[in-house]
Amino acid sequence: MSPDPQTKSAATDKLVIRNIGLMLSGDLAQPILDADTIIVANGRISAVGKADDLDNGGATRIIDAQGCVVTPGLIDNHVHPVAGDWTPRQNQIGWIDSTLHGGVTTMISAGEAHYPGRPRDIVGVKALGIAAQRTFANFRPSGMKIIAGAPVLEPGMTENDFRELAEAGVTLIGEVGLGGVKDGPTGRQMIAWARKHGMTSMTHTGGPSIPGSGRIGADVVLEVDADVVAHINGGPTALPDDEIRRICEESTRALEIVHNGNLRTGLFVLGIAKERNILDRVILGTDGPAGSGVQPLGILRTICHLASLGDVPTEVAFCFATGNTARVRNLDDRGVIEAGRAADLVFMDQAAGGIGKDFLDSLALGNLPGIGMIMVDGIVRTARSRNTPPAIRVPEVVAT
Repeated sequence: MSPDPQTKSAATDKLVIRNIGLMLSGDLAQPILDADTIIVANGRISAVGKADDLDNGGATRIIDAQGCVVTPGLIDNHVHPVAGDWTPRQNQIGWIDSTLHGGVTTMISAGEAHYPGRPRDIVGVKALGIAAQRTFANFRPSGMKIIAGAPVLEPGMTENDFRELAEAGVTLIGEVGLGGVKDGPTGRQMIAWARKHGMTSMTHTGGPSIPGSGRIGADVVLEVDADVVAHINGGPTALPDDEIRRICEESTRALEIVHNGNLRTGLFVLGIAKERNILDRVILGTDGPAGSGVQPLGILRTICHLASLGDVPTEVAFCFATGNTARVRNLDDRGVIEAGRAADLVFMDQAAGGIGKDFLDSLALGNLPGIGMIMVDGIVRTARSRNTPPAIRVPEVVAT
């Protein structure tokens, strides 16, 4: 797919999406909406509700959902982009476009750590962060929104460095522990500077993942106090259960469960979150591309794993990859189906031929759904996904 500049992402018409069979909001407070219609204007949701209660007139486009399910576009909180739609970890081209076919409409960098010859000097660290932020703001394969430019911290950085990064448009800090900063006091000071200048941050959790990284245990994670406890279930090697429990109970930060981590530990974290009523802190990522490959369906698979093995309702598991992440990352323009948010929507349904009486039950039994259409900023980006199994019902674009 060719690059899609952000300036061309919003439609200038009125779109009516009707006959929605089930609408998942992405909001833990009300994960299922009593609604069957979404109205979109200029790429943003303008109204949500029952068809009889909304102004459906003047539509320039109509999509008949044919009774299928509509969810917010999924957000992958943990990816490692490099340059364009290429990853050196797998020497693979097209992984971002392929991820969009898995229902992900926004991906967030955890650090451009795989960049060949990644600079470790402070000038180079800042230059790479700014360049990544700039290039991925302009490069949107198939419409994917890529928030990149997540500098990997190195010793010697000062508050002025974080100020310069923020003024240049950088909003992220990569995983503490992937670079030269691996101790609690240094990491805590740098994360405080980042937070002061409006950047959200992550800390590596678990054993070493790439050359130059190190084991980051509970003591360091708690002292650094980054906004996201990255891959709390290991990236890929998880900490012992007692350290995991300490992090969940003593920290107030987001707990990120990743596809490329330890599934048993991910379920252990989810169990603690349920016990302590802190499901609002659970967010999802893939931690890809990585040594285990590219996972276009990684977020959907993690939703299914948590719903089927973790005893949480399917509609709640979707919130982990939508509204929860949007809130933690200050993305108040997406992640939830409500007026004013971007019309980033995924149309899906129960996969044909599988177990389960309906969509929610099928995922609760471990089956992936089928995706029939993906929309970003009100623009249809895909019809049937090339990566998911076929859905029983798919939406139809109606001529007006």
